[in-house]
Amino acid sequence: MAGVRLDAIDLKILDAIQRDGRITKLKLADKVGLSPTPCWMRLRKLEKAGIVSGYHAKVSVRVIAPVALVLMEVTLRTHRQADFERFERAVNDCPEIVACWAVGGGVDYLLKVMTRDIDAYQRLIDGLLERDVGIDRYFTYIVTKTVKEATALPLTGLLPVEDHF
Repeated sequence: MAGVRLDAIDLKILDAIQRDGRITKLKLADKVGLSPTPCWMRLRKLEKAGIVSGYHAKVSVRVIAPVALVLMEVTLRTHRQADFERFERAVNDCPEIVACWAVGGGVDYLLKVMTRDIDAYQRLIDGLLERDVGIDRYFTYIVTKTVKEATALPLTGLLPVEDHF
């Protein structure tokens, strides 16, 4: 949020809770060097400001079942606002599309798709093409190995040097 000023303790709180969303109030307070009540008040303030938008569990889906993880580039046929809106509505209707970014450059969107297998991925694409959601071209990249998938944001690297903790 623009205009929200965070100090080193706020950043320590954010760093700690994004690495362990189940950290106890006492451990969090100890980790950031505050007593529990002021620490909890700061955390509540960060939540109310919308800086902390939720707490989530990271599920190791491959332990449950094999999956196909696919990255996809999409270029739309036409570029009117209604075209982007139609495509984005279709994306939001597909739970298999777990992430989508509108990008500048040679393509319009980058998508992260998770399906049971490649056949299921192809059926998803065929369905989108059949629905005519505006796709002109798409390119598929099958993920063969996850090298890195961070869940914690690099907060210190995003702030001016004098604000690092």
